[in-house]
Amino acid sequence: MKSKMTKLPLVFVAVVLVALASLAAAEIKSLTISSDTRPMILFEKFGFTHTGHVSIRVSAVSVTSKLPDTDPSRLGFFLLSEESLLQVLIEIQQNPQLCVLDSRYITHLFDFRSLSPPPSSTFDHSYPVSSPNEYSLFFANCAPETTVTMDVHTAVYNLDPDGSPDYLSAGLTHLPSLFSVFSIAYLAFLGFWIYICYTNKRSTHRIHILMAGLLLMKALNLISAAEDKHYVKVTGTAHGWDVLFYIFQFLRVVLLFTVIVLIGTGWSFLKPFLQEREKKVLMIVIPLQVLANLASVVIGETGPFIKDWVTWNQVFLLVDIICCCAIIFPIVWSIRSLRETSKTDGKAARNLAKLTLFRQFYIVVIGYLYFTRIVVFALRTIAAYKYQWVSNAAEETASLVFYMVMFYMFRPVERNEYFVLDDEEEEAAEMALRDEEFEL
Repeated sequence: MKSKMTKLPLVFVAVVLVALASLAAAEIKSLTISSDTRPMILFEKFGFTHTGHVSIRVSAVSVTSKLPDTDPSRLGFFLLSEESLLQVLIEIQQNPQLCVLDSRYITHLFDFRSLSPPPSSTFDHSYPVSSPNEYSLFFANCAPETTVTMDVHTAVYNLDPDGSPDYLSAGLTHLPSLFSVFSIAYLAFLGFWIYICYTNKRSTHRIHILMAGLLLMKALNLISAAEDKHYVKVTGTAHGWDVLFYIFQFLRVVLLFTVIVLIGTGWSFLKPFLQEREKKVLMIVIPLQVLANLASVVIGETGPFIKDWVTWNQVFLLVDIICCCAIIFPIVWSIRSLRETSKTDGKAARNLAKLTLFRQFYIVVIGYLYFTRIVVFALRTIAAYKYQWVSNAAEETASLVFYMVMFYMFRPVERNEYFVLDDEEEEAAEMALRDEEFEL
């Protein structure tokens, strides 16, 4: 008993920290726990209003233990708020043999004493949440050397003023409207970009067509995200919109990384080909994005109740970091190549303009990656549960600004000011290129 209880705090901390880092939309879920020995299983994390409800149905319950007698009161479900987390951890550290189901800081729902007698062994009940807060729904197994098998059906929701259930967390219920607004903005952006390309046909390159495709995929991704969240909000299930969301998300991310890499190499508007090392970057980034999309699907469509959920989160994080680092190299290579070329071709002003452009692009990309990976994560962690949508709004706003800046910098115009030769500035440009300003 003691050996298992001493492991409980570490497992508990790990599960909760993962829950803090995740922001999956809650919905109606049916799942099967099979021969599971974990002392703690996290099912949902949800922000409740004063009209919140938790519905739990368990069936086909089977408990197997190596010990002769298993106390059914040592297995059960409970809710834990963010504020009570520290108190529970202190309790368990002070008394490692304490079962979390006995903590006075949790909201106890039921334990296996409430199950109907075998062979049915079922339980079905709905609980009102009287105190508005963000809660995590856990299953605890404090029985030593015990495995549990069961079918679990959960539904967490708040009631709207008209009495209809809202299956989105209190901090996410505005996401359908938010995503709809940004999808309209991107569709308008796409129309304006097509107009720019049409009116500057002679300066339009293949990269500009890919950029138009990126805007289209981003708009479709947001439309499917809005519909996905809307159906989850109303019915608790996505009705297939989640499939479209993941498809457009994959195409959008692959196109985004591809466009950044191709712009960084100067493909189509500075040179009509890719060097071998630049091709290798694309050959690395695209397969990794396939893996990242697979991890995203597993993370979004399952939850921390599966045993490998933490591993899939780690895979997604690692792949994302690798891709973010990989897309920086072509920009750095272009800056160094332009600097070397400027020493021999006698076109100092043109090269200085190109170097300025790519250096600014480098800073913009770094800023975008830093904001969407670090700042947005920080907002999700520190924001109150009622304002979780703020991190989504910040991420989409940063993405829109990044797209606008990138598209403006590399727009198709007949005389791009970055590439205009000015004889009067030639000597000044040569002096600027001699210093180390553009070394990275």
